Amino acid sequence: MELLDLALIGWLYSASSGIALALGMVIIGLHYRRDEASGQIGKWLPGDLLLFAIWFFGLAGGIGVLLGKSWSRPTLEFFCWVLMALLLMSCWSRLREAPPPRGMRAVSMALFVTPVIAVCIATILTLRSESAVRVLSG
Repeated sequence: MELLDLALIGWLYSASSGIALALGMVIIGLHYRRDEASGQIGKWLPGDLLLFAIWFFGLAGGIGVLLGKSWSRPTLEFFCWVLMALLLMSCWSRLREAPPPRGMRAVSMALFVTPVIAVCIATILTLRSESAVRVLSG
């Protein structure tokens, strides 16, 4: 059962990951230019590089799906699992830090996270379908 078209998956993840990487470079460039950030670079740089690596997996997986490469399936599936885990961890952390009452914060997070997780699950199921395995096997 194919929930999403492979071309849609390829373009969606290529475009969104490319935009995230570009915005990340701009934001980090502006952040590291500040004078008070110079002492914190060693602390922040490993985490920032890890985030760039994760988004690069999304970009590579999306491009690989568009090109029909066999390595794109595990790459994009890995990206989806990591993205879902990071989203849930971030939401849980922000929800715990918010002052009570947290109801509206929880609703707003759920409205953002639910569609992202739904697309990730649909992507994983599509990539595991027989037709996707056939198309992306060589």
